[in-house]
Amino acid sequence: PGRQSKSSSPKKKIFFFLHRDDKIDPEVAAFLQKLRSRVQIGVVGGSDYSKIAEQLGDGDEVIEKFDYVFAENGTVQYKHGRLLSKQTIQNHLGEELLQDLINFCLSYMALLRLPKKRGTFIEFRNGMLNISPIGRSCTLEERIEFSELDKKEKIREKFVEALKTEFAGKGLRFSRGGMISFDVFPEGWDKRYCLDSLDQDSFDTIHFFGNETSPGGNDFEIFADPRTVGHSVVSPQDTVQRCREIFFPETAHEA
Repeated sequence: PGRQSKSSSPKKKIFFFLHRDDKIDPEVAAFLQKLRSRVQIGVVGGSDYSKIAEQLGDGDEVIEKFDYVFAENGTVQYKHGRLLSKQTIQNHLGEELLQDLINFCLSYMALLRLPKKRGTFIEFRNGMLNISPIGRSCTLEERIEFSELDKKEKIREKFVEALKTEFAGKGLRFSRGGMISFDVFPEGWDKRYCLDSLDQDSFDTIHFFGNETSPGGNDFEIFADPRTVGHSVVSPQDTVQRCREIFFPETAHEA
């Protein structure tokens, strides 16, 4: 009774994107499996697979609990528990442009004076570079401190504007997400990338739930894409409530 992906009628698919800094609790996880009895569900995130698995609290079992898992904006794809495909940014951009990009970011950050700096300022992923002026190894308290400063001084926004000027016409895109970093990736390699692999699956509707849905946020493109029905949410619990209203209207009042 576990998998019913081969149905005579197409199922709707939900792309369920969680906050980068949140983990879902067991109650939310249980609801997602209940939801899976009515629709196919998937998760798409900018992080690599290991971070998504940690976020969902399932470890390596996450590919068994979601019909689709799209890591790094869909450049790494899993379908029904199996690796489907993997793309790499170095093959797409070439080493020269990639090094120009990395060197510019290192030079820019070397001139930034912040209350704290830690480690892992550039994280190299399959489908993107993740740039963090404070460094991804900062503590939660340091993360919050940087986030508050960033809201006032627009550190990441100014950094992105400098990159847009320096690399204009080079086919790069930039998006802010989470509290301490932003992503750099090739044109078209935002979260919409995962939609391209679904064209052959003939789903009636694709619902997308995200929290960074305003322009410049890393959910904006897929949220606004005409192929999806976009929902802006503030937490995993908010997503559960929206799903109850859409797919379990008879029990929506129970939440």
